[in-house]
Amino acid sequence: MEEKQYLIDSLSIEESWRIFRIMAEFVDAIETLSKIRNAVSIFGSARVKPEDAYYKKTEELARLLVQGGFAVITGGGPGIMEAANKGATEAGGQSVGMNIRLPFEQKPNPYANLQIDYKYFFIRKVMFVKYALAYIILPGGYGTMDELFEALTLIQTKRIRSFPLILMGSEYWQGLLNWLKEKMLAEGKILSADLELIQIFDEPQDVYKHIKKYVVV
Repeated sequence: MEEKQYLIDSLSIEESWRIFRIMAEFVDAIETLSKIRNAVSIFGSARVKPEDAYYKKTEELARLLVQGGFAVITGGGPGIMEAANKGATEAGGQSVGMNIRLPFEQKPNPYANLQIDYKYFFIRKVMFVKYALAYIILPGGYGTMDELFEALTLIQTKRIRSFPLILMGSEYWQGLLNWLKEKMLAEGKILSADLELIQIFDEPQDVYKHIKKYVVV
């Protein structure tokens, strides 16, 4: 009985200390990112290779953003994230990589000139949205979808200010948009105004022009 109580007490102490680790990660992230101005968060698959068309378009988009006075924030890993950090760094801009510690796939890319390492997903997600003037979502998997719908929910419920939320790549995303319209909207699960929160473009120049139309830097 005493051994069981000891284990319970130890777990309780561990949970209490976890609160301080969470606080410390928040403080470090805010102190680092508070120096970043006019940032755009770019999301997409970690599995995209440099020869992929979306990788090349992401590099071009990041260069345009930097030349227009923006910083670029990514998840800091390979694929689309690497392409965005590479384009931003080579254009001489601020290129932030917010890496999450995972047992596979996610390793910091070498192109971010400011790296932040996270243990907790939810802290990283707060930082993405807190310091972004716009979200650009390229083809990706579960993590990319998570960031997309997190932002949509926060904007829809007015928990954060509205900002441009752009899907890049109509061939990839059109099926999702059709489903949102034909199922969610048609069945009254969302409103027409909720669909209007999303814009879709194919070319970096069009994405950049849309952001510049709504964001002045």
